[in-house]
Amino acid sequence: MSLETKKYSDVANEIVNDAAHKIGSRLPGSEGEHKFHDYMADKLREIGITPHKEEFAVSPRSSIGGIPYAGYFGLIMSALVYFALNNAYIWFGMALAGICFVIWLVFSCFLYKTWFDMFFPQKVSCNTYGELLPEDGNYNYTIVLSGHTDTSWCWRHSEHAYRHKDKPIVGIIATYGKVGFGAVCVFLLVGIAIFMSIFYGAQILSTTFGLDESGYAFAAEWASKMYTWANNIKNSTSFNVFNTCLLILPLITAIGSSFVIMWNDPHEENASRGAMDNATGIGLSYAVIKYFKENPDKMPKGARIIDLNVGSEEAGLRGSMYFAKEHKMENCWNINIDSVADKDYFEVVIKDDWQMCRFDKDLEQMFKDTFAEMQIESKTKGCIHNPVGGCDSTPMTRAGIKSVTFAAQNPILTYYYHTWRDMPERFEPETVEKGLDVVLGVIDKIGKFQEQNGFNGVNH
Repeated sequence: MSLETKKYSDVANEIVNDAAHKIGSRLPGSEGEHKFHDYMADKLREIGITPHKEEFAVSPRSSIGGIPYAGYFGLIMSALVYFALNNAYIWFGMALAGICFVIWLVFSCFLYKTWFDMFFPQKVSCNTYGELLPEDGNYNYTIVLSGHTDTSWCWRHSEHAYRHKDKPIVGIIATYGKVGFGAVCVFLLVGIAIFMSIFYGAQILSTTFGLDESGYAFAAEWASKMYTWANNIKNSTSFNVFNTCLLILPLITAIGSSFVIMWNDPHEENASRGAMDNATGIGLSYAVIKYFKENPDKMPKGARIIDLNVGSEEAGLRGSMYFAKEHKMENCWNINIDSVADKDYFEVVIKDDWQMCRFDKDLEQMFKDTFAEMQIESKTKGCIHNPVGGCDSTPMTRAGIKSVTFAAQNPILTYYYHTWRDMPERFEPETVEKGLDVVLGVIDKIGKFQEQNGFNGVNH
């Protein structure tokens, strides 16, 4: 870190501290999130860049914010088991509800589809961005520096693992063992409801077609097979044991479902303060554009720089989806910065596994080369996949923008991830300083790449 860039990393760290201490939690669409956008808009004005604010509707509880609903669903299903044991028709309603629930959970909470947003309460979120043009106003390509302004609901089980912070393996078991058990309980109830519906449905259909005298031989033969199958199961010892277990199982699944309900703390005052995730990304993006604003001779030739403060990432990447849809930008690079705090884990995120999206290989190599030049040694070898959820590089990549996500975060979900313990006192300011040098080094490589090759599109 040179004296020339030190003052800019100080600005980034100031933003991190103000975000965590003065603004606090910033749930998607909340007053806190809007305050942070206003704060960053003022920051852009301070350096002579006009901020642009674009609002969009978001349904925070239709994505990961709605995970506690899965727990409530499990509790209801647990109670209905006792009624279904006395009225077989209830199993059909439970199975239908279970299938609808799984479709919502997979596509909305895991794959971040917007299909179900209309069924949940909506709020207004926003993106705030400013652009820096070359001195002559002409540019050939764009570099977007992005970070998300919002924070997550407090993950209670993660926060509870704080008492095991010196024994991370114990913390992981204590935290995700409970959640994993709860998830198994909920999906088990859905599976049981579907099985019982098939079983009783086979009995009903076989009886109906077996008594039919209209001459449908194929239907009668099919009904006979269904009847034999259902009757064999009904008279088996295993099925009798299974029915006995159903008298006890709902008590166990109710406990597991309660663990899922506890996953997201619903109270805004307990939400993550978001120092690492992701005031660091916001601070670094701003520090870069401030650096180039005050040092125009350092800007890559022919480049436009955009500082993009993205809203509602924690609600399913809604802000970056909106930006990518509204701004059809050709010849565009995106350095998405998300969580730069853990000095032993500098890395480039190259893929969202759940979103099935591979990011740009050219940018990936630029980051790896920069790590090597700076002699940064990382426990993740400088490269990871995002195993769950998603990051803002996915909508950008799908829009034809060359993008990767830069992070310095322990990929093991620890006590400070998505909890109110995500505070700036936990990590060293020097990590953010090093992050600024990394980003500036990559931007320099983008400029050289453009001069030599031009824009070559997303390289998967």
